Parts: sequence; structure tokens; C-alpha cells
Amino acid sequence: MKQLTKRFALSAIVLALSSASAFAATTQASGIDKANIDNAVRVQDDFYRHVNGTWLKNTEIPADKSRWGSFNILADAILPQLRDIIDAQSKGAGNVPGSDAQKISDIYASYMDTATIEALGLKPLDATFAQIDALTDKAQLPALIAHFNRIGVTSPYDFGVHQDAKDSTKYIVDLGQSGLGLPDRDYYLKDDDAKLKAARDAYQKHIETMLTMAGDAKAADSAAAILKLETAIAQIQWSKVEQRDPVKSYNKFDLAKLNELTPKHDFSSYLKAVGVDGKITYVIVSQPSYFAGLAQIIQDTPIETWKTYFKWHALSSNSSLLPAKFADEHFAFYSTTLRGVPQQEVRWKRAVRMADGEMGEALGKLYVAKYFPAEYKVRMEKLVANLLAAYKQSIDKLDWMSPETKKEAQAKLATFMPKIGYPSKWRDYSALIIKKDDLVGNSMRAVEFANQFQIDKLGQPIDRTEWGMTPQTINAYYNPELNEIVFPAAILQPPFFNAKADDAVNYGAIGAVIGHEISHGFDDQGSQYDQNGNLRDWWTAQDHEKFAAKTAALVKQYNAFSPLPGYFVNGELTLGENIADNSGLAIAFKAYKISLNGKKAPIIGGFTGEQRFYMGFGQVWQSKSRDATTLVQIKTDPHSPAEFRGNGTVQNQPDFYKAFNVKAGDKMYVAPENRVIIW
Repeated sequence: MKQLTKRFALSAIVLALSSASAFAATTQASGIDKANIDNAVRVQDDFYRHVNGTWLKNTEIPADKSRWGSFNILADAILPQLRDIIDAQSKGAGNVPGSDAQKISDIYASYMDTATIEALGLKPLDATFAQIDALTDKAQLPALIAHFNRIGVTSPYDFGVHQDAKDSTKYIVDLGQSGLGLPDRDYYLKDDDAKLKAARDAYQKHIETMLTMAGDAKAADSAAAILKLETAIAQIQWSKVEQRDPVKSYNKFDLAKLNELTPKHDFSSYLKAVGVDGKITYVIVSQPSYFAGLAQIIQDTPIETWKTYFKWHALSSNSSLLPAKFADEHFAFYSTTLRGVPQQEVRWKRAVRMADGEMGEALGKLYVAKYFPAEYKVRMEKLVANLLAAYKQSIDKLDWMSPETKKEAQAKLATFMPKIGYPSKWRDYSALIIKKDDLVGNSMRAVEFANQFQIDKLGQPIDRTEWGMTPQTINAYYNPELNEIVFPAAILQPPFFNAKADDAVNYGAIGAVIGHEISHGFDDQGSQYDQNGNLRDWWTAQDHEKFAAKTAALVKQYNAFSPLPGYFVNGELTLGENIADNSGLAIAFKAYKISLNGKKAPIIGGFTGEQRFYMGFGQVWQSKSRDATTLVQIKTDPHSPAEFRGNGTVQNQPDFYKAFNVKAGDKMYVAPENRVIIW
């Protein structure tokens, strides 16, 4: 099932919470870790490497990680805490059948029970394979795809439930493209890129290896057929950049008209099988041309090829839960070949991640009770209020925006709904069935439970209490249809939030995070939604032109950044996040200055308040990434690599130049007329 609401998250990685002590041993009173600074690098020449250079030199990416930095360090540190919580549940209320404690404990236990996993072999997939074998006619494909969507098996298209982008008072169903085993369409279509071609060749070999182990006597032929089919699917897919346009992606189809888009592929049987029949009168089709093209591919492709394709994805989607030879081969391709990771995490960590993924709010409730200080939420509420106030002042002072558009922007800002820490209402998992000896079944039932939770919202009032992240997630997000900014408990710890540091570093770190999420409401996507969460053009034509000119300049800036030889950041793909980074930092600085009430900030640790502000921001993006992982990121991720979220952002901040006396001739210097300042 697709992401259920169009959220714009701070980080590309969904990360988990750890204790605040993770940085406590090395964090100074100023909030700046001087041990990480490289004084051999002038801040005026490379801000990012000045702030983080010693750490970058001395840190090796752990063998089981694709990248390592602030987010990952915190994510890894939480796992023992969650394991302790799970262990306590298994020894306490975990023996009560049907309780959350029993389910959390048994998810973990089922993952750790390798003897049962090995003994079962591929038996957990017998029923799924039998459904595929029973296919005799392409008219049966919609129902099979619906079933696979419900249980989490990759298929040519998928569904989601979220608010109608043009009537945010309603939940609707949307349909979107899917179906590939490689990270992006470019991996199939770019013959002039040796790295992508090598990945494609390795993918075909991986399919052959997996199918051979699964008993396919013609695995080589099957792998070739699957790659050919997925290449055809990739050719008709929208690019990641095209998918960013919320207006072009909003295509309303009455149910009676839906089958006209895909002749001979009956969507009425799909909607019935997926469980939404009778609950909706229309759907939103995100990529109409894709579905029209897919209908032709379905007709042109023999049913036996489709059966092979679906068997492959049923196997691949569950391979990490199968006997070691399948799980290891899956890791070897998706983690080692594609992302450069040489070693798997120890099994207990993977088991914790699975429990967290399937019953995240149940674990989150226990985590918050044990680890989240109430005073952090109070202080965060004040910071959010200060950032919103600074944003209000900033909008009023914009010299490029008309009074008419400013009025609309202020109306939207005034209705922002902050959520901090954890939900006011926790998810009810009573309908989820978990068995201690059924790992694959647990996974399928958990995905189906999550999908049914969304389907059950159809026809119901909008639930404004729902969270899209668990409290133990180190991240944050903006949801345009609810016009909300959400900050899980996990992010309220160093280096993002340091309760023992002065305000400067906190405004530069968590303040920039807050500003980032607010700014998503006014980036190139969020700015197309009004205060009620509806797609509505509230801009004057002249302001549209001025905004477009500024965003085009930002695209040009980021297009020039090269994280790998021969590869560049995609400024269009990353535009929304780059706007949020740049505007969020600018607003955070304004909020910090307002907080001083006209007083001069003290010098702490040898740094002025302004310097600590920017260095606090720079510390957040401390990160190292494997080259293969960086390649996947620049092809698929709307976030720029960490280095450019640091350097690229501060280069556009006039007060950064004042704080560090950056002048013409310095490598960090960008002429004033070329700096992009939007909000």
C-alpha cells in the first residue's frame, strides 16, 4: 500500500529513538562538540568539513550500515532499549493471549526462531504460490493484484487512502504506479550509465539465483522474462520529478469511467477484492498515462510470464523472512550490491525493527512512558510557537510578495497544527493476529491490518489525532492535507535538542527542523495547498512568477553539487527539501534573534551566539555514506546528501557571512545577487 498521506519528511531515512545520553559524554556546555571540529579547514572555505571534519576523518561506517551519522547513531542506540521493553513484555503480561504484550513478544520471537524458519522452508508461501498457479486468464489479474496490495507483495500498481486533495474533509482512494524490483526506472533505462547497467545485470542474476533455490528449473529464462517485463513497466512510469507535481497527479475518475482508462483490465473486480467496493464513488489516479500503458502491456504479455513475475515478487517481498539462503541472497543484492553494505545486522536488531514496524504505536506507548521527559514537550511547544511567530513576521516583511498573497499565506500559517512527542490516541491492535511460529504470516497479517485500518476510514470524519510516525522515530514531517507539523519524541535529544545547552545551538538544530517542516507548507508543493488542506491556487500571477524564478535559481544551485564523480544532485527532485532547508534555517535564525530580546548573546566555548547557531545546524548533518548508497539516494531521494544540506543551505544565509566573516574569495562565498532567499 502506498504512503497514505502526502507527507514531506525531514530525513530520507525513517529512524528510531535512542536515549539522550547518546551524545551527552562528548557534548560541551555550548552544545558544540569541539572534538569533531577540523581547525585545518577554514569555516569560510568549507563550513561542513570545518564543523564535522575530525569526525569524518576518524569515523568508519559500521560494516552493517549503508551510512552513519547523527540520525543513524541515535537509531542504533534505541534498539537495545526497545529490546529491553520487548523482553519485559514477554516476562510480564506477554503470556496473556491477545494482549499487545503477547503480540509484540511473539513477533520478536517468531523472527528469532531460526529453527522453525529453516524447517518450514518455503511452506509459508504455498498458499500464495497456489493462487498464482491458479491463474488461467488475465481477467483474474485485478483480484490477484488487490490481494498482493493488501499483504505487501510488489505489484504493477498499488492503492492508498488519504484525504482528497481538493476536498480535505473526505477520505478517498488513489491508485499509483509500482511494480519494479530496482530502486528507480533509470536503473532499467539508462544504458549509458555503467553503474546502473551493472546493477541491472546483477539484478537479473539475483532473480535467477533466487528462483533456482526456489525450484524453478528454467530460472535463467524466467529471470530474463521478468527483467524484460519490468523494463517495459519502467518505460511507461512517471519520473520521480513528474510525480512531485500534486496538480498533475490529481486525476479524478468516477468508477464508471475507470475501466475506460484500462480496457480489458477490470478495475471493478480490483476494487471489490481490495475491500473498498461500495465505500467510494470515485478514485484519484496519480499517473493516468501509466495505467493506460500498463493495460496494453498486460494484454501483450503472456499469462505465464505474469505468473512468473508474481511468483518472483511474492518470493522477493518475503525473502528476508525465509530460510537463511534466501535472506542472505536478498541481502547480498539489495544491501551489498546496490548499497555497498558488507555485513547484515545481528538478528536481534532485525527482530526489534520488525516488531517496531508492525506494532510501532504499541511499542511507542511503552517507550514514551519510560524515556520521554514531560518537560521536553513543554520546551518544544515554546520553540514551535516562537518559530511560527518568526515566520509570521518574515511573511509580512517579504519584499517580493504582494499584500493579497501575503494575506493568504498568513491565513495558512495561522491554522498550522503542531503535534509534539506522541499521539493523544493510541492505535488499537486487538484485531491483529500474531503467532509465535508464523513469521511470514505475521508479516502479511500486519500489512493487511495496517491497510484495513486505512480502508476503514473511508466514509468517516477526518481523524485529526492520527500520527504518521511513531514516537520513537527520529524524524519529523509536514502533512499538507491536515496542515500539520509533527515532531516525534525521538528527535528531542542531542544533537537536535539539547536541554543542557543554551538557546543558540537548539535554535540552529531543532529550530531549523521546526522551520524546515513549517517551510514545507510553503515549498513548491506545499504552497499549492491552502489553509484547509485543499489544492487551490491562492497566489497572484505576478507572485507565481517571482516564486518560480527563485525556485529555478535554487534548482540551478543544487544541480551543480556533485556527491560522486560524474553524478550531480537533481535540483528538481530535491527542490521541496532544499526550499525547506534554506527557509527553515533562515526562519530559525530570526526566531533566535527575537528570543534574545535585543540583548547580545554570550560567548560560550569561544563561539558567539550566531556562530553556535550555525554550528548547531552543521552538527545535525554529520554523516558518511557508502558510494553505492549515495548513488541510490541521488536517483530516488527528494533529500540532498548531507554535505549539501549543510554547505548548500548556509551559503544562502546573509547572517552566516556576518557570523564567520565570509568574504569574496572564500570558497563558501556566493555573491549576494546569487543567494536564494525565499521566505
